[in-house]
Amino acid sequence: MAIILPELPYAYDALEPYIDAETMHLHHDKHHNTYVTNVNAALAKHPEIGENLEKLLADVNSIPADIRQAVINNGGGHLNHALFWELMTAEETAPSAELAADIDATFGSFEDFKAAFTATATTRFGSGWAWLVVNKEGKLEVVSTANQDTPISDGKTPILGLDVWEHAYYVKYRNVRPDYIKAFFSVINWNKVNELYAAAK
Repeated sequence: MAIILPELPYAYDALEPYIDAETMHLHHDKHHNTYVTNVNAALAKHPEIGENLEKLLADVNSIPADIRQAVINNGGGHLNHALFWELMTAEETAPSAELAADIDATFGSFEDFKAAFTATATTRFGSGWAWLVVNKEGKLEVVSTANQDTPISDGKTPILGLDVWEHAYYVKYRNVRPDYIKAFFSVINWNKVNELYAAAK
């Protein structure tokens, strides 16, 4: 049972004008599909380890050495993107009362959280992701990861993530990553974030 590319939960142009249809086609159909193809090829070399990427990436040392980096890169790429598509919507959503209260308690206010997340996404050098996670202590934390690394490998549960690889924004925003980050806040699917937060807590 190979890992498959999930369909987008909305039309390619659903997030315009914030995320353009051309980018969504390239990002989903090309980039994400490549991660799926490559992780399946890697896992086929060691069928005995199974295909549970969450479990494997939670303990990367359990992955055979000859495919470890391929699974980190491509398995992480698949998990990160499969989550990313669900974290966006054209609908109006908002943090739950519980999450909003936790954000205020942790960061000072929603605006302070937004500033921290924006700074983390802006200053991620090269390619990677910005995340809001629930850490091992059950606390909210803003972190970033390089390339397609996932917070799961650090024992943290991602509940919101933003892809800041150039392929995620270059068609529309060119090299102005801050404009893309600002636009992301207009399409966050807080219903999904709330669900992930409740499960993580």
